[in-house]
Amino acid sequence: PPLGVYLVSDCGADLLINVVLTCLGFLPGHIHAFYVEYVFYDRREKARQGRHESARAPGVYSDKAQTGGMGYGTMAPEQEGGMTEQPQEVGTMTQPHAKEGTYQ
Repeated sequence: PPLGVYLVSDCGADLLINVVLTCLGFLPGHIHAFYVEYVFYDRREKARQGRHESARAPGVYSDKAQTGGMGYGTMAPEQEGGMTEQPQEVGTMTQPHAKEGTYQ
């Protein structure tokens, strides 16, 4: 069971909990491993469909397992007024009323 938890959540609290549970009894380690792996694959499938869970799954401490391995920061931050910020190219004017030929 610890190998499966390591593959979906890396080395962290979830792996330590699973190792301890496996040492205490083979069945508790398996139950915990199945739960962590279920959360990982369920969140990954939902992220692929564009549905992201806002609440954290209880008892899972790894961000990788919580997000299904997709990570954070996949959307551009919103500005006031609901517009998304567009990246500017190097050498373009950055102020709306900049003098002609003035670059930042």
